[in-house]
Parts: sequence; structure tokens; C-alpha cells
Amino acid sequence: MSEDLQSALLAVIALALVIANYSLFRIARRIRNNANRNSRETKGQTAQILREINHTYHQIEALEQLLPILKLTAPLPASRGWAASPDFLLTLAEVTRKVKPKLAVELGSGVSTLVLAKSGAKKIISLDHTEEFGQATRELLKDHKVSGVEIRIAPLEDYPAGYKWYARKTIDGIRNIDLLVIDGPPSSTNPGARYPALEFLLPVLSKKATIILDDADRDDEKRLAEDIAKALPQHKLTFLRHEKGTALIRPL
Repeated sequence: MSEDLQSALLAVIALALVIANYSLFRIARRIRNNANRNSRETKGQTAQILREINHTYHQIEALEQLLPILKLTAPLPASRGWAASPDFLLTLAEVTRKVKPKLAVELGSGVSTLVLAKSGAKKIISLDHTEEFGQATRELLKDHKVSGVEIRIAPLEDYPAGYKWYARKTIDGIRNIDLLVIDGPPSSTNPGARYPALEFLLPVLSKKATIILDDADRDDEKRLAEDIAKALPQHKLTFLRHEKGTALIRPL
């Protein structure tokens, strides 16, 4: 073999080695990047699972504390999701027992209605905009042998300002609210769905009224809580770190 041919062959071999090394480098880098990405994803998924476990444990703790307070004689329906979470219901029970409201008004009926009744509210008016949920609450109260709760059911009504809210007839005659629970209408009905409570129910609160709002982690509910607190300078606003966020506005 001639020297020129040997040189050419060596050059080809060298080039092949360079290409092979570069390919191996790229493969190694890709493997390392994938490993790093998988590690980050695993850590993220692990953190999410731990958060969910902590949330669930917190709700179980709240439920365990709530049940002895209520002294129930029938099962409770599922909580969380659309329904109020146990941590909110526990706070509602504690607030009701402390306030001892002569009149509690609730926007959005459900398990919270039962909690109000079992925690000592003397009179309860609960507003609901669907026959389905309103009747379900009536059945729940009947199962637990609770009577005297007034559930007013009517479709949401259009108001001149351009929003939909509880029908005027459902708030007719309401005066001197000692405890106001805001957990409706659903936010999906229209922007700022719960904000009209500020206009229509603030004027009929008693001087020492307490207001509690569910879903206070959402911007609309947070703004509503802050605006109610501004309108009541003798009250204090507290945000509780609940599953969905709870705002508590109570007298100083």
C-alpha cells in the first residue's frame, strides 16, 4: 500500500473517530439532559403529591373536629369540590357558636346550612337559585331532623347594572343579619357574581354582624371581602389559609 493511500486511509479513520466521538458526546448530552429533566419532573410530581397529601390530611383533621360539634344522627354528603370544604365548615361552626346569631343569612345552600342549624343559629334564611340544590338541602335537613330553616329558591334575576344575582323576592324582608355567609352564586354565572351582596345585604346587617366568605383565594371574592371590610370600619378582615381560602370579617 502506498504512503499516499495509507495517509488517506488514516485521515478517513481519524475523521470517522471524530464524528463518532461527536455523536457519542451528543448522545451523552441528550441522555444527561433527559435525566435532568426527568429528575425535575419527578421532584415536581413528588412535591405535588405531598401537597395533595397535606391538603387531604388537613381536611380529615377538620372533619374529625367538626363531627363531634354537630352531633349528627345521619350521614353527611361529600364535601370539597363544589361543596364547602371541611376546614371552611369547621370555621363556620366555630363562628356560629361564638356569634349565636338571631338571624343567619346564607347565599348558597348545602351542608353549610346544616352546620349553621346544628351550631346554634336561631333563624336561618338560605338563598338558592336552583331547585335541584335547594331541594337537596331540604332533604338533607329532613334527614337530620332539622326544621325551621327557610330556604328561598328562585332563578337568578337580571339587574339594571348588567349582572345576574338572587331574585329580589328572595331578599325581601330580610333585616338585622347577625351572620352572613357568602358562598354563592357560582362564579361561572357572571363576572363578580357575588359582589352584589355588598350593595343589597350590607345595609341590612346588624351593627355587630359577622361575615364569612368561601373561595377567598379567587380574585373576585378577595376583592369583595376587602370592599366589605372598607365599608365596615369597625370590623377586622382576616384571610384564613383554607383549601379554597376563607375571608372572615368580624367586629373589633
